[in-house]
Amino acid sequence: MGLLTNVVTIFANDCLFAMKNPMMEHLDGKFLIDGRLVAAVRADIPVHNPATGDIVGTSGHATLGEVNAAVRVAKHSFESWAGRPAKERAVYLHRLGDLIRQDLHELAHIMTREQGKPLNEARDEFVKLAEICQFYAEEATRVRGETILNDSTNHESVLVREPIGIVAAITPWNYPAELVGWKLGGALAAGCTIVIKPAEITPFTALAIGAKCIEAEIPDGVVNIVCGLGETVGQALVEHQDIRKVAFTGSSATGLHIQRSATNIKHMSLELGGNCPLIVTESADLPAAVAGAVRRAFRNCGQICISVNRIYVARPLYEAFIERFSQAAENLTVANGLENPNADLGAMVSTETLSKTVDHLHDAMTKGARLTAGGSPPKGPNFAQGHFFRPTSLADCTHDMKIMTEETFGPIAGVAPFDHLSEAVALANDTRYGLAAYIYASKADEIHYLSRRLNCGNVAVNNIDPGIINVPYGGRKDSGIGCEHGREGMLEYMSVKHIRTRYDLSGIS
Repeated sequence: MGLLTNVVTIFANDCLFAMKNPMMEHLDGKFLIDGRLVAAVRADIPVHNPATGDIVGTSGHATLGEVNAAVRVAKHSFESWAGRPAKERAVYLHRLGDLIRQDLHELAHIMTREQGKPLNEARDEFVKLAEICQFYAEEATRVRGETILNDSTNHESVLVREPIGIVAAITPWNYPAELVGWKLGGALAAGCTIVIKPAEITPFTALAIGAKCIEAEIPDGVVNIVCGLGETVGQALVEHQDIRKVAFTGSSATGLHIQRSATNIKHMSLELGGNCPLIVTESADLPAAVAGAVRRAFRNCGQICISVNRIYVARPLYEAFIERFSQAAENLTVANGLENPNADLGAMVSTETLSKTVDHLHDAMTKGARLTAGGSPPKGPNFAQGHFFRPTSLADCTHDMKIMTEETFGPIAGVAPFDHLSEAVALANDTRYGLAAYIYASKADEIHYLSRRLNCGNVAVNNIDPGIINVPYGGRKDSGIGCEHGREGMLEYMSVKHIRTRYDLSGIS
């Protein structure tokens, strides 16, 4: 009887969370400025649950005065934060990571309600956020300079690393916790203060992280969050004269706009779009290649910069791969992420992303692609009001189709055959993007040939995880500049200073 009571209680609590989230209500219409949650002057941006269409809260839309206030307190706090010992900054980051781990249940509900991904994936993302905080807590204490010999023993050159200054972090909606963490962890570890502008459709995840920063007693003004539209609030941060670095994750078009519109010289790290290829050679482990392709093509409904958009398969394996890949896609579960926490796919975040997926599907079909799985929304009353779409596979794709040349950001992948490795490389590189690529092969010479010739920042061989927190991650071409992750991700928030000293040794015997 006791066990049954506990099960009923847990179920009732989950149902309550599905209808109402106390932390979310506390964050409604708020910003984080100078260590306090403050009511926005304007709170007029509705935030929807993409699985139901229901309004789950209202986001503030920062005025220029509120943006300036956030930057002003970040500037005021910079000198004292930068002057703290690295070990002390590390304590705050460790504490923040611990607090996030202690509240995974409520934090995950917030993300799923506004972003749509299944609850268990949201929980896993917050676990990664905690790991990011703790990784950069350790890296904060490992900043090293260098002593360089001169052409005279009377001179000495020392290189030291110092924090850049105030950072504007403009973050997207697809991983609204993890991508805040990449910037927050690196910036705070380096000694910078930060103003975060989250995507207007997922503001509450960032604000919940901000609330944890308050709970972690991170000094006032070090972390600030203002919400609103990118073209107004984000633009104001990009143009602000006191912002010394812009860290942005989003589309290539927006990244280019940010570069062009800065009104003074700023450091920038831009993690932009991708159109990532997967190459399956004749020597590949076919079941492993199919499992990897399914995971990386459809996780988070394909709404990830490193999602597999296009797959090139050696002709002898081509039809077998398509058959297995299509069947695996059909077997995936699509559901409301709150009602089914273990679903493979939840709702897509917006009508815009869903419409682009449908557009790329229709474009490919009219140009000769063969639909082998999915291709439509799931049927049933539970899906009627949400942005749902079945995992979709297209065979016989060519490079005159959008699916093979543009970033879709949806649960759809195109498949094409190849005859020679050189052909696979040419097709994989035939894009303006260069973020990540994937290879499944068993022969070492094939792996070496492909990995060295793919023009991208990250290559995953026989796995689908090209980005791990302790190794630098970044793109080439229109996929961005700079890097995140690893020690190098923290150093992106630091400037090098050269101190050259002449010593008078004439009087020393």
